[in-house]
Amino acid sequence: MRPATRWLAGGAAAATLPVAASVWWMIASGSPTKPDPDSPSLVARGKAVYTQHCASCHGVNLEGQPNWRERLPNRRLPAPPHDATGHTWHHSDKQLFDMVKNGSAALPPGYESDMPLYKDIISDADIWTVLSYIESTWPPHIRRRQEQISRISE
Repeated sequence: MRPATRWLAGGAAAATLPVAASVWWMIASGSPTKPDPDSPSLVARGKAVYTQHCASCHGVNLEGQPNWRERLPNRRLPAPPHDATGHTWHHSDKQLFDMVKNGSAALPPGYESDMPLYKDIISDADIWTVLSYIESTWPPHIRRRQEQISRISE
């Protein structure tokens, strides 16, 4: 094999590595159907997806937009924080999943936001990984409370 051909073959192999890793992850871990904040692989994947799709509005550190409880001039509410200071943990896992997948259509009446729907952008499995990441950042007492909310609403 000539050097140029080896270089191209090596580049092609390197380019397929991320795809192979992603496929391996899905096979090895299965597709999640609920958050698991204690799973390092789900949390790591969720953090990557969150950074790509959510951090621009909800903050790199889950801090949300400033004054997130005050309506904007367009009468919509800014993106809330997903850390322990926000109200994300007041919702069940199913409600959170629905809000991400279906955007503002899944929000309670009267709660207007600019939350887009992600059903054609982020897979269901990756929505669960994002929720795994978010929940992994909460202190134990908040995680326990949110788990109770999720159990009651099942």
